This record gives sequence, structure tokens and C-alpha cells, in this order.
Amino acid sequence: MKKVFHLNTCDTCRKILAQFDLTGWELREIKKEPITKEELAEMYKKTKSYEALFSKKSTQIKLRGLEVKSLTEKDFKELILDHYTFLKRPVFLTDKEIFVGNDKNNVAALQEFFRGN
Repeated sequence: MKKVFHLNTCDTCRKILAQFDLTGWELREIKKEPITKEELAEMYKKTKSYEALFSKKSTQIKLRGLEVKSLTEKDFKELILDHYTFLKRPVFLTDKEIFVGNDKNNVAALQEFFRGN
């Protein structure tokens, strides 16, 4: 399995995806084709945390009046399944590894992963 979950309208996602040869990868535009429960479960197996998959920059947080500090793992899971902007992105998912988000360390780990494969 090689999947990338991203948003076409996200400049950061586009910039990160452009760095790599994604031949053979399934590209999933999460606004058009939302993440499934099964896919989220697969991500959770690798991160052991729904919070790690949750975007704390989602515009929906303010719109819904959410207090992120008070959310539970169950809340994070339900919110990610409820609205695509709650998934931190991009997410690169393979059978063995997961790379979540756009922070510098994650992008560096991705670059290392693609150099080795």
C-alpha cells in the first residue's frame, strides 16, 4: 500500500508532493474522496494517536467553537471522520510507515524515505 492523502487547494501539500516521484502511489484528494474509517484505523495503528493525525490549524475549530485541549482521542477520531480539514496533511501511508503533516522533521523523514526506496 502506498497512499497520499492531501488537498489540491493546499499550497503546502502541492509543494511537498512535487518533491517526490509518486509513480505507483494512490493520490487521495480528501475533499473529493473523504478518508474512511478503515483508512483512519490503519493510520492509527501506526501513530497510536488520533491527536497526532489531527490538524490543530483547521478552520473548523474556530467555526465550531472547539477547545482543542479538552478533546479526547474519541473526539479527535470523530472530528477527523466528520470533516476533511481535521486531518493533518499531507499523510503518506505505506504498509510499514506513516508520515503525517508538513513540519520540517516530517518532510526530512519523507525525503530520506524516498532516497532509500
